[in-house]
Amino acid sequence: MNEFGDESAERHVYPADELTGAEIISNWFRDKIFLGLSFKEYMKTLITPLNIAAGIVVMAGLFLIAVRFIFGLDQITEASNEQPWGLFLTWGLFSGVPFSGSGFVVGTGVYIFGVKRYQPIVKNAILLGFLGYLFAVIFLLIDLGRPWRIYYPMIISFGTASVMFLVAWHVALYLTVQLFEFSPSIFAWLNQKYLRKVAVSATLGLTIFGVMLSTLHQSALNAMFLLAPGKVHPLWYTSYLPWLAFISAIGAAMALMIVVSKLTTIYFRNRASPEYLASIDDVTIGLGKASSFVLFTYLGMRLISITHEGSWGYLNSPIGYWFLVEIGLFAIVPLMYYYGVLKKNVKLIQVTGVFTMIAIILNRFNLTLITFNYQLPNRELFFWKEALVVISVIIIEILIYRWIINRMPVLRDHPDFPNDGH
Repeated sequence: MNEFGDESAERHVYPADELTGAEIISNWFRDKIFLGLSFKEYMKTLITPLNIAAGIVVMAGLFLIAVRFIFGLDQITEASNEQPWGLFLTWGLFSGVPFSGSGFVVGTGVYIFGVKRYQPIVKNAILLGFLGYLFAVIFLLIDLGRPWRIYYPMIISFGTASVMFLVAWHVALYLTVQLFEFSPSIFAWLNQKYLRKVAVSATLGLTIFGVMLSTLHQSALNAMFLLAPGKVHPLWYTSYLPWLAFISAIGAAMALMIVVSKLTTIYFRNRASPEYLASIDDVTIGLGKASSFVLFTYLGMRLISITHEGSWGYLNSPIGYWFLVEIGLFAIVPLMYYYGVLKKNVKLIQVTGVFTMIAIILNRFNLTLITFNYQLPNRELFFWKEALVVISVIIIEILIYRWIINRMPVLRDHPDFPNDGH
């Protein structure tokens, strides 16, 4: 099967005692990396218009990243002392991390509360969470003025009361936890039965530890803005920011799983088991029901926060009208989820998942970029080069996700470990 899941070659199996060391290595690469094809056959499958277009964008983005590291951050970004971050952190960290909560949300439901309904998607959720945190760190490295000193807030110049200390340690630890949680699929792919058994035995402990870390750093990301009351617009500045971040992250994680689960049934159908494909409608309805409750909670707390801060007077302004667009989306999506669940309308729930993702991204952009330092004149939100770098990194993330899905037992069980839940 090629990179897109089409059958195009048969695997060649030889008795182990008839193979030389070089042939064993060659066959391993053929089987594990090249999907049963020779190197030339595999490379031919990659030559498609979509891959070529993606490759051009990625090369342009990598060139700009090289320019950034050689000549400085100001070559590709509008960031300054007044505007401390642009798209790299707004998208990669503040918008990306909430969606990366898919691993802890679904993992908690399956491994701690025993909700087997979501068992078919748990490996995919953990993979998406791991990649989300990994690329959040990559965006952070691109944005940092001195990325080689990323460990300083954690080890050298830190304070245990610092929000940055909390975020740095928690993101690093949780990224490691997600890798260990996903490792059973990696070890199954590599036929490492003993290592897989050890990894599976640690699943519950890793999940509990991951929940503790995720709960704290999801809220801590927004807590950083509590340090800038004069810079954050009053419609977004509230002491409720940590709670709002955590609750919306749960909604973001479930919306991502609703949307991605649907996409996998379209683009990775040949890599998914019949049980996985048959479960998606039920999983979607379950996630829709939970999302409706979570987003109703978020909406209520958001309105209470505005009342608590006495910020209603700012609505009659251009920024206030823009705020109504955001809050209007958050008012509509839980109703759409509720109606979709009531009517068992899976397509409506999936469409609502897309709208939920848009609403949460809009909220993070408003908080961190669009309205941050709203009083400064002539602000440039971001440079076109930033957008190109962000798009190229997103494409790389999607390509890595596709590479893993096509090789590892994520949407299906490994034949040597059927129905064991990992």
